[in-house]
Amino acid sequence: MTGRVVIVGGGLAGATAAEALRDRGFEGEIVILGVEEHLPYERPPLSKSVLLGAKEAGTATVHDAAWWTEHDVDVRTGVEVQSIDLGGRRVVTNAGEESYDWLVLATGSEPRPLRLADEAGRPVHYLRTIEDSLALKEALGPGTKVAIIGAGWIGLEVASAARAAGAEVTVHESAELPLLAVLGPEVAQHFADLHRDHGVDLRLGVAVTAEDLADADLVVVGIGAAPRTDLAAAAGLDVDNGVLVDELLRTSDPHVVAIGDIANEAHPVLGRRVRVEHWDNAIGQGKAAAATIVGAAEPYDKLPYFFTDQYDLGMEYFGHTGPDGYDRVITRGDFSGPFRAWWVKDDRVVAAMQANDWDASDEMRASIGQPPPAG
Repeated sequence: MTGRVVIVGGGLAGATAAEALRDRGFEGEIVILGVEEHLPYERPPLSKSVLLGAKEAGTATVHDAAWWTEHDVDVRTGVEVQSIDLGGRRVVTNAGEESYDWLVLATGSEPRPLRLADEAGRPVHYLRTIEDSLALKEALGPGTKVAIIGAGWIGLEVASAARAAGAEVTVHESAELPLLAVLGPEVAQHFADLHRDHGVDLRLGVAVTAEDLADADLVVVGIGAAPRTDLAAAAGLDVDNGVLVDELLRTSDPHVVAIGDIANEAHPVLGRRVRVEHWDNAIGQGKAAAATIVGAAEPYDKLPYFFTDQYDLGMEYFGHTGPDGYDRVITRGDFSGPFRAWWVKDDRVVAAMQANDWDASDEMRASIGQPPPAG
């Protein structure tokens, strides 16, 4: 329960790992190295409450400075880790070197760039940091013409916030429906209807062109994120769509764990590798990494979970359809009110969601792996 743990990454996953280590009685040194000039913070509010102006950016902080001091966690902001020496168990930063007994990689992901947008001659916004969120919020206003590229979670949440600000919104998506790869056509259609009902010009099944962006006051790119694995790969860790880890989140080096967006885990329940870029996964894997470091050996077996807020819709999704897909979808209710859906494969629920039906959350989570509801 002693030694020195260095955590590379100042986001929610790394912060949770540090907190969980103290909760488990770890008495050694804990150092968090974050490249941003902020204390560790959560990212979901950046496309939700902070972007809407419902909350200040400071409310996204995991803990205040006093908490980190009281728990003897050395949080260093504005520190860039430049390389990792696995043999010497040290990291090299722009401020010097740090030795470790355990290294936690929580470097997160970054928005995928789109050259077409960057060269369109319009102000372009990506959404990842507090600064990104505040800059976009400042740019949104009544009559502002916003072109959003990508109808994934970020694109749709930005569309919702932009409409709330009175902006004119056009969303360009190459798939036939928003969120099609995640939800399938049966449920994705409901999200298309939701945004069109709120005045969004939703252009689906099309490739965006420079001409499409010519009249926009600003462009928002939301075409997914890429895991930040350059450090891990350069150090010689096994990398393939993320850093490869086992069920205890251990990498190919016995003194290094990887968590959060970058962790491509051999999931003990799903029976395949999965990499998840969501808030709940960052928390769960942070706790599991702490268990591994203190020798508790608790496999990370939580199923993927995510949530979204768009207009007056709140939704939670549990499970994972995976590469094998699903046979059918069972739905209950109306999407404008309490709504439930179950994705079924081989007569077992592989994923479930509720929309505006918060009393159903526990029931929907528990349905994963069970026979589907009758009817």
